[in-house]
Amino acid sequence: MREPKLRILIFDENQIRASILKEGLAEAGCAEIAIVSELQGLTAQVRALDPDVIFMDLQSPNRDTLEAALEVSRAVARPVAVFVDESDPAMTEAAVDAGVSAYIVDGLKKERVKAILDVTISRFNAFNRLRDELASVKSELADRRTIDRAKLHLMRSRNLTEGQAYALLRRTAMSNNCRIVDVARSILIVADLADGNGKQP
Repeated sequence: MREPKLRILIFDENQIRASILKEGLAEAGCAEIAIVSELQGLTAQVRALDPDVIFMDLQSPNRDTLEAALEVSRAVARPVAVFVDESDPAMTEAAVDAGVSAYIVDGLKKERVKAILDVTISRFNAFNRLRDELASVKSELADRRTIDRAKLHLMRSRNLTEGQAYALLRRTAMSNNCRIVDVARSILIVADLADGNGKQP
């Protein structure tokens, strides 16, 4: 099975350096390559072109240039590789915070482009998996707190043990073909309305 062709956007104000990236990407099998040389309006162009991966060659950026470039990474959920000529800890940290997948110092060489492309995509996918796992854990914790509050309300209002309260939640969820947390939320809403003061138990 052939791998799908990637659409690549290169931002580079230097045509010679852009051509190095383009040649390396072409040799890596990337046929759809767009080059953008103007920083102003870059985010809008990225959205219009809808690339799969973004390569940004910033050479020796100042703070304003880096911030404008990193705005792209924050605005679009795409793998982004940034090339700079010199290392700067503050700029590296800013790039990581902005979600840049690969921050390459003095690495603009045609023969390295394929490896950098692979790493950029791999890191982007790994970060997305971690983010999704974190969101799932947070959601599970929030659901557990909701269920615990609903159990506490049932224990107080119906003089039930914790086990009995949970069993009631589970039976109600099964009979209504829904999740326990959905039943718990409904119980808390009704309890809130019954209190009449906007406070949940």
